[in-house]
Amino acid sequence: MKTALNINDHLLADAKALAARQRVSLTRLIEEGLTLRLRTPVSATPRGKLRLPVFKGRGGLVEGVNPLSNKSLLNALDDDA
Repeated sequence: MKTALNINDHLLADAKALAARQRVSLTRLIEEGLTLRLRTPVSATPRGKLRLPVFKGRGGLVEGVNPLSNKSLLNALDDDA
């Protein structure tokens, strides 16, 4: 079946070069690529609960830093730099 496709110029040039090196037609190269892609499972990542890391350390804010004040927090950051 004939089909018209819009393919990025650089990608097409690379595909043509690869097909020439492998001595196969561009059509065959594209068919092989599609076959491989269609065989690959949609989701290669395992479906499970995502566990986020949690800091279990102790401590808190430095004395004198107001956690409700953006200015106070930003000043504390500048002091550490």
